[in-house]
Amino acid sequence: MGDPAEPAAVANALTEKNDALRLRLATLGSVVVAYSGGVDSAYLAYIASRTLGDRAVAVTADSPSYPERHRQLAFRIAREFGLRHEVVHTRELDRPEYRANPVNRCYYCKHELYTHLSRIAAERGAVIVDGNNADDRGDYRPGRQAAREFGVRSPLDEVNLTKDEIRALSKRAGLPTWDEPASACLSSRIPYQHDVTDEKLRTIERAEDALRRLGFRVFRVRHHDELARLEISRAEMARALEEDMAAAIVRELKAVGYRYVSLDLQGYRTGSLNEGLLLRPT
Repeated sequence: MGDPAEPAAVANALTEKNDALRLRLATLGSVVVAYSGGVDSAYLAYIASRTLGDRAVAVTADSPSYPERHRQLAFRIAREFGLRHEVVHTRELDRPEYRANPVNRCYYCKHELYTHLSRIAAERGAVIVDGNNADDRGDYRPGRQAAREFGVRSPLDEVNLTKDEIRALSKRAGLPTWDEPASACLSSRIPYQHDVTDEKLRTIERAEDALRRLGFRVFRVRHHDELARLEISRAEMARALEEDMAAAIVRELKAVGYRYVSLDLQGYRTGSLNEGLLLRPT
């Protein structure tokens, strides 16, 4: 059922795109979904399961750069919606190219993931699919090179579904991810050319868990060695500047290992560590 608040034309357009998505998946026959539990991959895994049944398997990477909170959300959705779900253990931190954190770090992460997924897909005679959507076009995503090398398909993008439309369809389906903030791997909080280590990733994760416990919803903790640079949504920034809250933030982040805590007055934005780089979409 559609949302009663949706205008009829919007609801019909959503239904048409969703029908096109199901047709696209049916044409693929059998799929392995790269399933992180985020908004896009969760909806793709859900609709693939409803379309293909046991011919759709959602696979989650158990990775050091993957927040435990997101992993548990992926498990929860799989249980509640009856998804066929598997877990693979990826070891991107064992790759020196990944640890060195070049500007195309994401390529090495996705290459590691798709190496595992391609084995599963070969066993099943399936196609690997991911959650890229129409809004991702033109963004700097070096992982797309790895996707092309492994023949990964992006059905959401192929039927022109945008992020907002995927959220609306997720809400229709009752998926708890429909209003989840955008997510990204923990390594994306570390500036390029600064080594990615498990210790840094765990520090970032503990810091972001602390902010979440303090009631913040849309934010990033950017890791600059002893300094935590907080990007908080403009809607929540005033609260972060309240005297008691600011003191609580500093106390919590120092407790996880930071010496200095700063608030970025530009607020939260995706890909801020790409700023200043001469990057082209991939």
